[in-house]
Amino acid sequence: MICPPTRIGALEQFTAFMEVLPLYARDRNKVVPGHAAVSRLSPAIRHRLIDGVELSRLAMARWSLSRIEKWLQEVWWRQYWKAWLGSRPEVWSSYRQRLEQSWPQEILARSAAIEAADSGNPIIDAFARELSETGYLHNHARMWIAAWWVHEERLPWELGAAWFFRHLLDGDPAANTLSWRWVAGLQTPGKTYLARRSNLEKYLDPEWLAQRLDGLAAFESPEALLLEMPVLSPPCPFPEPVYEVDDSIATGLWIHEEDLSPETTLPKSFRPQQVLVSGHASAWLQAGFPTAKQSWLTAALDDVAGRAEVNWKIPPQRLSGHDLASDLTHWADQSGLQQVVAMRPPVGPLSDEIPGISTALERHGIRLLLLDRPADVESRPYAKSGFFKFWERVRPRLGEGSF
Repeated sequence: MICPPTRIGALEQFTAFMEVLPLYARDRNKVVPGHAAVSRLSPAIRHRLIDGVELSRLAMARWSLSRIEKWLQEVWWRQYWKAWLGSRPEVWSSYRQRLEQSWPQEILARSAAIEAADSGNPIIDAFARELSETGYLHNHARMWIAAWWVHEERLPWELGAAWFFRHLLDGDPAANTLSWRWVAGLQTPGKTYLARRSNLEKYLDPEWLAQRLDGLAAFESPEALLLEMPVLSPPCPFPEPVYEVDDSIATGLWIHEEDLSPETTLPKSFRPQQVLVSGHASAWLQAGFPTAKQSWLTAALDDVAGRAEVNWKIPPQRLSGHDLASDLTHWADQSGLQQVVAMRPPVGPLSDEIPGISTALERHGIRLLLLDRPADVESRPYAKSGFFKFWERVRPRLGEGSF
């Protein structure tokens, strides 16, 4: 398994990886079997079994910032993407709307063939099989596939992003969607990403590549597909941050798959009367998550349920999440709750459901309170333009330990 679906397993894997962290900058771009040069913990970080801020602190207790800066940047890219999309949710909405439109049959057929590892290019097909079998791809492989998909095959980037989101265990509405936009030339004005033969030859494992040399021709002379840059509205404000809970009233804790370690940020004094752990099965079904991905998520939800029982001495109830608004309201109403507390989900399928969930609870006189992690709130004002301006603001704060 690429990444364990438990908090303790992920922390143990990180502890082992931390010993080679200073080598990350040198070796991170190499795409070799096993991917030993990278942590492979992105699924755990994406679902916050472990948090990127938490890992940054652990790593900097072992190594100086300057020795592991490239790795720290990679961790904080995910934070940056979430913050950027959080102030521009129309980008997510537009992507979702495009997916729902009717695409020509030949486009759908070609997309399906690529996803089934039947593209005719042995390099792409090998990566497609790895994605299907493991739920993981090295970042370089992701970029090469996306560039080939958009600029060589001339397929809609949205369908490629949906393919990755469907299979990647770390499939993230922000990082995945915005990375595909970047490759397509829609994220940063004047910039596209092209996958070149020389780059593949430099970073792919020589023995692996030797078996698939015929695939290199597609990367010989790439030409960018120039798409019209969409006009975006000005960034919208974030909700007022919430950190504290008044649990003098009957309060239930709802734990969802967007934050699977709420005990690391909730107030120590917090004592819920009831705990609910839910998946988001309706979103899994809509996106077409394969059984392996659903199983990983279910195991991660099992893990947080076990920790919740230890932390709050309450056996959590479980929901699959086929109808979150109805099921959450029924649970809260039957439990006699006046308030449901949850960690605020970032822009994505779950956040799309929050207005309906909140309205359903309010009809029964129950309040939905969404809490924020301090580092999310404190870093998001820095994500107004590109990542490296964001990093210029984050780096000194990491150095002084103020996150």
